Amino acid sequence: MTASAGPPGPSGDATPDPAADVRALRRFNRFYVNLIGAFDYGRQLYTPFTLTEARILYEIAHHDRVDAADLRGSLSLDAGYLSRLLGKFEDRKLITRGRSERDPRRQCIMLTPAGWEAAGLLEERSQEAVGSLLTDLPAADRARLVDSARTIHTLLAKGPEEAPGARPPEVVLRRPYPGDLGWMVERNAALYAAEYGFDLSYEALVARIVAEYAEAFDPRWDRTWIAELGGDRVGAVMCVRDGAPGVARLRLLLVEPGARGHGVGRQLVDACVEFAREAGYGELALWTNSVLHAARGLYRRAGFELVSESAHHSFGQDLVGQDWRLAL
Repeated sequence: MTASAGPPGPSGDATPDPAADVRALRRFNRFYVNLIGAFDYGRQLYTPFTLTEARILYEIAHHDRVDAADLRGSLSLDAGYLSRLLGKFEDRKLITRGRSERDPRRQCIMLTPAGWEAAGLLEERSQEAVGSLLTDLPAADRARLVDSARTIHTLLAKGPEEAPGARPPEVVLRRPYPGDLGWMVERNAALYAAEYGFDLSYEALVARIVAEYAEAFDPRWDRTWIAELGGDRVGAVMCVRDGAPGVARLRLLLVEPGARGHGVGRQLVDACVEFAREAGYGELALWTNSVLHAARGLYRRAGFELVSESAHHSFGQDLVGQDWRLAL
């Protein structure tokens, strides 16, 4: 985004023209609003939701717990208008509302299974719509466009008093969208091969675990979290029913190397423990290998105890398997 300029001043430099800058920015705003179909969002994405409704669903889906006050603040919505929209969502069985644990005066808002399906569909179609804008651009133009978008976001998202460096991105935990489970298989296989030399048998194991989860999923007892950092997928974990009554199992904890040090793993493990406890499980179990030093540190910090270990040859490596347990 370049500044507009008036005629050259005495020194030969262009003279700033604030009015021209404002006109240029407004012209861009009008263009972009029309480009993304903001005034006819539902027809643009073939969904029954307006842009505002879609943004509300997005916010609820991207936070484990959110209340009406959070939504009003993040979306700058009038309280009465937001209440009417939430009422519509409730009538359509997309959300449930209850008393917030943080503040009994507030309402805690959560998506129902139908709400998660609607949010996932919106995400999928939004990705397709934006992707279609980029498809026909040459690689160099695409890079320029994305860099310009990042520049606009960076310049307008922070106040002038802030330091030039970017603020640390926020870690967001959300439920999986279509394609996320496949991403978990891919990233687990690639990272464990790169970092520990695991062979294809590990990818086969992860694929079986994910397939079994998807086929037998019960929202009362099972949950998967996808961690995002700056809008990018950087981690995941599952909490699933174990074979023993009253026992849940933590599975497939994953944190991308570039996201380590941001607390992603800690938040994923904490979310798994909290869900298992609230679901009524009496114990949370996991199996890991001794070479996963960082993961074992996370488990120990969360209160897990090592109960047994044994040597084995799996995934093309000599390993020491470990069973960890946490009484809930």
